[in-house]
Order: sequence, then C-alpha cells, then structure tokens
Amino acid sequence: MTVHLHEEDIPAGLFAPGASIAVDTETMGLITPRDRLCVVQLSDGGGDEHLVRFSPGSDYAAPNLRTLLADPARTKLYHFARFDLAAIRHYLGIVAAPVFCTKIASRLVRTYTDRHGLKELVRELLGQELSKAQQSSDWGGPVLSEAQKEYAASDVRYLHAMKVELERRLEREGRMALAQACFDFLPHRAELDLAGWPEADIFAHV
Repeated sequence: MTVHLHEEDIPAGLFAPGASIAVDTETMGLITPRDRLCVVQLSDGGGDEHLVRFSPGSDYAAPNLRTLLADPARTKLYHFARFDLAAIRHYLGIVAAPVFCTKIASRLVRTYTDRHGLKELVRELLGQELSKAQQSSDWGGPVLSEAQKEYAASDVRYLHAMKVELERRLEREGRMALAQACFDFLPHRAELDLAGWPEADIFAHV
C-alpha cells in the first residue's frame, strides 16, 4: 500500500472508469462554513490511497477531483457521509453522490451496540486496528506529517471491504431498501446542515 499526496487536484484519469471511490475529508474543525477544507482522501480499494491537500486561500478549482466526485456512475463510500458531503458541497461546489455510508449501515444492522465509530467497525468487521491519535491535529499546516498522512489514508483504506460486509448484513436483516433510502437522502441532509438546520429535527411534531 502506498499513500500518494497531491496538491490542489488529482491527475486526470487517476482511477478506472466506474470504480466506486472511498472518500473522506479533513477540515480545520466541525463548523463547515468557518473551518476550511484541508484534505480530501480517496481510494478505489486497490491498495493505494490518494490525499489531495488544499492550501490556505485555495480557490478549490480542482477540476479533476470535482469530475470524479460528481460522477453519477460512481458510488462514493463514506463513514459519516453527512459531514463530508457538506464540506465537499460548500468548498468544491458539487454533490458527491451517489452515496454509501458505513455509519448509517452500521446503525441499521448493528443494533446490539451504540458504538458505530470507524475504529470500532474496522475492528469488529475486519479484525484490524486503527489509530486515532491524529484525529484532532492541525490539518491546515504547510506540511502533513507522516503520521497525519497515514491517519488520513486509513480513513478510506477499509471502506470497500466494510461495504461488502455491511451490505451482506443489510440484506440478511431485510433492511437494504431502507438503507438505500437513507443514503439517497444524505445529500439533502447535508444541504439542510449548510442552510442552517444542523440539529433541528424538521420531521418532529414539536
């Protein structure tokens, strides 16, 4: 496995046509309009991971990355897609769908636990251990450390394999159609977040 670092965009034709792409983002914080997008991580499940770093003041033009993420023929795999979709929509100006979200899939089939973080999922489903030591590090610096690059890469490294197991469980429990409906709604949930309804349940009676 090799981690590749790109500045501001990916090379044209980096991934084979039609391949599903695992996607994650690193930002300066959790408030999307305030905390800029610093890194987008990508993997096609083939063993390498690609990181795209954006500098302060970036115009986020990234035509090749935008084309990849906006491609309706490619499923984009996320863990907690809601946040990543909002960041990509706000900074890159695209809807990075269609979507498969491992966190939502986990919540629909792993109802025996309330632990749905990526680290826990990778441990249970794949028998691998993830380090989260760099989760709260400064992603906006001029240089990414080797530890940061490895952390960022690991966030997309296992999503393809996790999707296979989670789909198997969703089918087994008869919840695949419900999961797909949730995935289809996620871009709209991200738009609600960006529009000012991040916590309000607009479906609630009161």
